Amino acid sequence: MKVHHVCIETSKYDESIFFYTKVLNFTLQKESPNFHGRDYNSWLELNGFYIELQTPKIQNSKKFDQESNEGLVHICFFVQDIIKELDRIKLIYNNFKMKNNKILYNVEGGNLFKIIAPEGTIIEIRDNPNM
Repeated sequence: MKVHHVCIETSKYDESIFFYTKVLNFTLQKESPNFHGRDYNSWLELNGFYIELQTPKIQNSKKFDQESNEGLVHICFFVQDIIKELDRIKLIYNNFKMKNNKILYNVEGGNLFKIIAPEGTIIEIRDNPNM
């Protein structure tokens, strides 16, 4: 298992893009407007490390208070065999974040699942390192 990315949510999208690209020298790899109820979901890269930078989810021009965070949202790990990893984790841990009543689901050509750590951090495990 290796770290693939961290996800940071910001309501100051333009300022954050400037900070990560101009101050820290990340490269904007992909910018997706109107992504799953967000104004933007973007991928920035520096030496093989990625930041998924996203704006808060919106509904009827208002933020979802219960789902909206500022700062670090989740940490993602890449694995070669996601089914094997899911089966291994299920034997010892059971606090999964479900999507449409499923643990494992497909996003942008890859499979992933999410675990909620005891302190609340979302840990994403995926099998496709592509954004």
